[in-house]
Order: sequence, then structure tokens, then C-alpha cells
Amino acid sequence: MTKLIVDGAEVDVPADYTILQACEAAGAEIPRFCFHERLSIAGNCRMCLVEVKGGPPKPVASCAMGVRDLRPGPNGEPPVVSTRSPMVKKAREGVMEFLLINHPLDCPICDQGGECDLQDQAMAYGVSGSRFHENKRAVEDKYIGPLVKTTMTRCIHCTRCVRFVAEVAGCAEIGAIGRGEDMEITTYLESAMSSELQGNVIDLCPVGALTSKPYAFQARPWELSKTESIDVMDALGSAIRVDARGREVMRILPRTNEDVNEEWISDKTRFIWDGLRTQRLDRPYVRENGRLRPASWPEALGHVAAKIKAADKARVGAIVGDLAAVEEIFALKDLFGRLGVINLDCRQDGSALDPSLGRASYLFNATIAGVDQADAILLIGTNPRLEAPVLNARIRKRWRLGEVRVGLVGERADLTYGAEHLGAGTGSLTEIVEGKSGFAEILAKAARPLVIVGAGALAREDGLAVLAAASKLASGANVAAGWNGLSVLHAAASRVGALDLGFTPGQGGKTAAEMAAPGALDVAFLLGADEIEVAPGAFVVYLGTHGDRGAHRADVILPGAAYVEKSGTYVNTEGRVQVANRATFPPGEGREDWAILRALSDAVGARLPYDSLPQLRAALYAAHPHFAAVDEIAAGEPADLSGHAGGALSGDAFVNAVADFHLTNPIARASAIMAEMSALKRGSLAQAAE
Repeated sequence: MTKLIVDGAEVDVPADYTILQACEAAGAEIPRFCFHERLSIAGNCRMCLVEVKGGPPKPVASCAMGVRDLRPGPNGEPPVVSTRSPMVKKAREGVMEFLLINHPLDCPICDQGGECDLQDQAMAYGVSGSRFHENKRAVEDKYIGPLVKTTMTRCIHCTRCVRFVAEVAGCAEIGAIGRGEDMEITTYLESAMSSELQGNVIDLCPVGALTSKPYAFQARPWELSKTESIDVMDALGSAIRVDARGREVMRILPRTNEDVNEEWISDKTRFIWDGLRTQRLDRPYVRENGRLRPASWPEALGHVAAKIKAADKARVGAIVGDLAAVEEIFALKDLFGRLGVINLDCRQDGSALDPSLGRASYLFNATIAGVDQADAILLIGTNPRLEAPVLNARIRKRWRLGEVRVGLVGERADLTYGAEHLGAGTGSLTEIVEGKSGFAEILAKAARPLVIVGAGALAREDGLAVLAAASKLASGANVAAGWNGLSVLHAAASRVGALDLGFTPGQGGKTAAEMAAPGALDVAFLLGADEIEVAPGAFVVYLGTHGDRGAHRADVILPGAAYVEKSGTYVNTEGRVQVANRATFPPGEGREDWAILRALSDAVGARLPYDSLPQLRAALYAAHPHFAAVDEIAAGEPADLSGHAGGALSGDAFVNAVADFHLTNPIARASAIMAEMSALKRGSLAQAAE
């Protein structure tokens, strides 16, 4: 630790701190534009100037100088730093005047207005006039894709965007050309950015140079209600803030959660909001003579109840989709349990995961934050860049620090870091398990090996054998105490919560694939299940939000609530319990899913014993206490998989769970923004193939 005096107050800070960090630890506020805690230091905006006693006879850029570089006083006194002296005030005002020389007066039409760092700091350090009377510089706007709007005349060359795409996203597609007044930030060839994290440059930009293109001229920040929530576009559970005006979601922004997403979110998370408005189911429908017609709630529920009552309960089944919250899954299981239905499944992709093997068999046991400690990483049948881009950025961060090797068994992919492709199928995995591969030695020597198994690797007939092989690789002789490196990366936000509830077939029950087969069921209840096709013959009830595959197949449609329209519990891929809060309301006659199931229970004569969400949660917590521990992880036992051989591995190549990042769920498929991005990506891949 190093002592120094900041504005008269003594503070003890680590020796590797910069002066800026030390000043903030002492409670001083330091303005900045280029400095960001998660990016390398550029030191080019000069707004963070401070005065160092005994240092150079001029202000010092506090972001670029470490406290270990400060000289003590003549008698060994701690270094003295001033952040409020007249020299500092004059220097910062001078820097602000230079920044505003070429910056246009766009505040009335700029989407950054009200959230602009330059605007805020000009209030503190700006002066009433300018001494610059020449023409302002003008820079041509650049095209960098459908997501980020550029107004480069406003750019102050902080280079945050350049550093982000190079260091965090791993796609160095933005850079600077020219010098001095001719310097410009550009993509060189003016092409669309390819990163799945590119939208984060909007948050990083301290001025209005990079703003959200879909959100342009839609709203002002003070018009919006802001709700803290959880993302469900992948299984990571990123912390988000949903900004809504009335009943419409206007934008989605990240919140900081160091254990999950740090402060980044994927483009699908950020720009999905237009899909919440289109192709929505806003009233019940009943199919008559092959066509769907609008119906009232009593009529639709009565129709469903009559079919369920008349059917043999062995030929009734329920399948849970990828975006369902724990509350409605619990209510559905409770209702069908009272009716004696054993055909229940949450694994519409055919995954081999089974809660009877123990919780550690289906969790990302190393935890997301644990990636930072891994000393060897093996990816099996997964492409985290498409399945969980924020997790991929975390793996890249660990890789950039060095001393870690990353191996990939499965489809070749550009993961933005140096992953060694070890093979495409289970043959390569067998070689590693048997010690015939060089990577086997790396895993064996590792104290914290991380073996990430993708959802695609488990959705196969030999899924349990793949899981058993991964478990063996993660439990080497040198593994540190308390470390469990077996980590399952799910592709569905609802999967872990549903497995925790045991929403899998009972004794003699049918799996999702078996239920979807011809002649398997008389009545199929789909809770937002759109990724599975139920064969003709069954009477299908669809409870969901969008006119997607499930609704097209349905005989009765019950309009539910999307994730931003209800308060729901989700469990992310590492087993962390999280709560998404309601930001707005479902359109038309749509209702919260658990409330629809409660009404249906009355119609079928198996009344559920809860009339409100708190009552439902009380029953949920009584049956499964770990759901009450919000933002905590109930870890599985590392020995859960011992004794489960899992059968023999096939020779088939692995196929990743996500082929098109932008179109993975009903909300994404209803989004025009996601459709445009998907078409752009397909076009670039086709061009690259040629």
C-alpha cells in the first residue's frame, strides 16, 4: 500500500493505482473522457489534470501516472495531490475550451442530450464564450452498420470505441486515420461492424458521436421510466435496465454486475425491444374449421379444460420453452401434477441433462467470474461468441492476460481469441480423455481447468457420455481444492430453473421429442415452446407472446406476458437466482402466464392454492428454498457425476446450439433490427465463402 495526501486527506491505496484511482478512493471527483476502468489507458483527453506538489511545474494527467511514480516530500512525507487548486481549475477550463472549439452546438437534436459527459462537464468547467472564431471542423459521417449511428463531427477523439473493439470485443474494425485536426475515427473501408458486442460503444462514447440508430429521435431520457431487470436472450442473465414510455419499451441498457456481465451486454439484448411490439398475441384465439378466430377468455379456457378433462392423462403432455420464468413453470407443474400428468419436459432441444444426476451436472460450476481464474480452458461443442457473447468477452479477457491455453472440440469458429482447434467430433474428445492429445497434458497440469460443454454437445443421443467425459477432464489430480471446472453453457434462459423444479418426465413419461412425435399425445400444452414442431393429430394449446411457430401450430392460443411485462424469477447458467421486474404491461388482453394457469386450474377443477404472485412465491420457496436466495448460487456437489458412465461416445461431429445469433427466439424473430442484422451477417459469410 502507498500513502498520499489528496486535498488534505491522507489515503492508503495499492501501489499499482493511478493517481486518478487514488483521488477517487479519497472521495475526490475527477472529470475524464478517455479513461475507462475496463480499457487500456490512452491519456489523450487531458481532462483529468491534477496538481502534484514536488512534481512537474505543470498539471499532470492523473489517468496516466501511477502513485508509485510520485516523489515523497523532503523529509519522507507522503506525496501531496491537489484536485481543486487554481492551477487545476484553469487547466481544466482550458482543456474544455479546446474540446469545444470544433464541437457543434447540436444539443437540442442530439440523442446524447441529458446523458452526455461533455455536456455535464461543460457545466462545471466551461466558460461563457470562445476565443476561437474560425470555421468549425466538419467530418463526414461513417456507416458502421444498422445498429450504431455516427455523427463524427461531434467526436472528441477519446478513442474509447477503438480500444473497446480491439481489446474487449476482439474485432479491431475501428481505428484512427489522419493527424491533428484531420484525425478521424473510421472503419477504413466503411463496412458494418461484425462484433456481437458493438452496441456497447454507444454507452462508452462520452459525446453524441456514436448513438443508437434504432433509438434515434425516439425519446429523451427524462421521459422514460427506468426498471432494473434481467436479460433472457441467453442463459447468462445479464443485468439490464429497461427504459419504457407508457406501454412501449424504448430501449434496453446494461447495468453493472461484476459477477455476470461486468457492464457489457450483447447486441441482441440491447436492440431486441422492437420485437416486443410486433407480431404480438393480444387476445385468445380458438381454431375452427382450420382457421383461428378471436375468442373470449372464458371460452378459450373452457375449450382447453374440456379437451384436458376428456383426454386420457397418459396422453396429455406439457413442454416448456426457452424464455419461461420459474413461477409459471412451477404453476404448470403443480397443475399437471394435480391432474396426474407425467409427460413433462423442459428440454425441447432433446438435451440429455437430467436433474436426477445432481445439480452440478447441469450448472456452469466454475461460475462466470471464475473464468478469470482458469489456467486451461477446453470448449466442447460450443461457440460462446454466438451462444453467450458476454461470456466470450470474459474468456478473451482471461486469454489476453496470458498463461492460459484455450482448446476447441467442435465446429471451427472465430472466437476472437487464440483457440486451438483440436477436432470436430467425439473422436478428438476421446483422445484427450485417454491422454493421447497434447492438450490432455495441459488439462492434467492445470490447478483450475475449465471445461465448457455447450448445449449442442448435450442435445445428442450420447449427450450423457459427452458430459461424463467432460467431467473426467475437469477433475484431474492437480485440481485446486474447492474448484469444479465442469461448466455447462446453456442456450435457454429457462433451462436451469426448470431443471431445478424437476420439470422432466415422471416414471414412464415421454420426453419432448417423444411428445412431438405422430400419435404420441391427444393434448399438448406448450408454454412458450417455439423451437419444437408437434406432429399433426394432437390438440395443441399455446401459451406465449408472439405469433411464432408454436402459435401457428396451436388449436387454442392464450396470450401471455413477455419478460419485461412480468415479475419473474430466472436462474442463469451458473445457478444464480435472479429476479426480472415488470417494466410495462402486456398488450390487449394478454395476462401474466401464472395467472392464466391459475384461471385454467379453476376451469379443469384442480384449483391451484394461490391467488397472487406473493402467494405463489411462498409456495415455490416452501417447495424449493434455494429460489428465495436472490443473487446467490446454490452450488452442486462436485461428485454428482461419479458413478454415471453415460454410455459410449458416437463418432459424430459436434453441432453448435446456435447457428444464427440474431434469430434464436420468438422475440428476436419478430424484430426487424435482428432480421436486418441476420441478413447482413449471412451476406458477409456468403461473400467470405466466395
